[in-house]
Amino acid sequence: MENNIFELQYAIDTFYFLVCGALVMWMAAGFSMLEAGLVRAKNTTEILTKNVVLFAVACTAYMVVGYDLMYDGGLFLAGIAGGETLAADALKASAENGFAGDSVYSSASDFFFQVVFVATAMSIVSGAVAERMKLWAFVLFAAVMTAFIYPMEGAWTWGGKAVFGMFSLGDDFGFSDFAGSGIVHMAGAAAALAGVLLLGARKGKYGANGQVNAIPGANLPLATLGTFILWMGWFGFNGGSVLKLGDIASANSVAMVFLNTNAAAAGGVIAALIVAKLMFGKADLTMILNGALAGLVAITAEPSTPTALEATLIGAAGGALVVFSIIGLDKLKIDDPVGAISVHGTVGMWGLLAVPLTNTGATFVGQLVGLLTILVWVFAVSFITWMVIKLIMGIRVSEEEEYEGVDLAECGMEAYPEFTASKI
Repeated sequence: MENNIFELQYAIDTFYFLVCGALVMWMAAGFSMLEAGLVRAKNTTEILTKNVVLFAVACTAYMVVGYDLMYDGGLFLAGIAGGETLAADALKASAENGFAGDSVYSSASDFFFQVVFVATAMSIVSGAVAERMKLWAFVLFAAVMTAFIYPMEGAWTWGGKAVFGMFSLGDDFGFSDFAGSGIVHMAGAAAALAGVLLLGARKGKYGANGQVNAIPGANLPLATLGTFILWMGWFGFNGGSVLKLGDIASANSVAMVFLNTNAAAAGGVIAALIVAKLMFGKADLTMILNGALAGLVAITAEPSTPTALEATLIGAAGGALVVFSIIGLDKLKIDDPVGAISVHGTVGMWGLLAVPLTNTGATFVGQLVGLLTILVWVFAVSFITWMVIKLIMGIRVSEEEEYEGVDLAECGMEAYPEFTASKI
């Protein structure tokens, strides 16, 4: 009877992991729709192509190289059966030593949950470099990012390895990032920033005397749909990071994480709405959408310890911050068509620094050390990678191709052909 209980918990935890992973995978659709809505119509097919391809590249590169770098797992190089045997042995040992609420799950489910996080980090990059980057340059960077850059900083954090063999972020500094405000979101934004700095702004975005010209997206309903898909997928992103469900404590933790995730997103929307109204005199939908995502990014570093009100306030701070960050980057002439660097980078930093406000096990010093380690590593190696790609094959399309739209130049087809003039 006791063995049956342990087997049932193993099955529940594994199934929960897989369902949450599927929710995170669905965020790929959210990024696709959000980015397709915020770029111009002539660049829609290419942005969709990038999102589909990056997911496939991330899954393959992380399977072949990245997962082993991050966790010393080697499951998919040595064969998954060994991993399942280890999981079964751990479950048996837990039963023999007296069960205390700990559990294990299928190693295949662990890989699946981890790989969709890798793809999420890379999805952040695609929006920031939209409308002027060569497709194949992006694909090449995606392979390096998901096989090496992300797994290395993931190894120093979630993987528990020492940074260059010198110090441990977790053991020595108490660094904590529950579901990835820094490890996933800030890392993706740092890689994006490196690419954007080398890529340059879109033609016509910035004028003389510091003038910033708005370049509206083609489909705000699509962008709104993408935001709601991301909002929904985030329950798997944060909820799955509890790692298990099959005992009372874990079930209560999952419920609290879901509650706080939703509360933070709502706070982000309200704050962004108010700040946009005060600054622009209007309710700016794009700022509101980014406010929702900012609230979600902000709470991701620690969604389990705050109260619902505290989570709302943390998300609200993120929602307000993202508006100022987007405006600030435009003043610096850093062109990010979808606001990804602000949402995931600026607010990702805030999320990390907010952890000690509710989690007494974390310190501001530890969070700052972890933040700087991730930021410097990802930005520096990404910048070098982008530079090498630029020297080898170039990273930006020609002025003519940018003017006509990268859909035709890179993909040879248009997303909305019936709404464009016939060329026949």
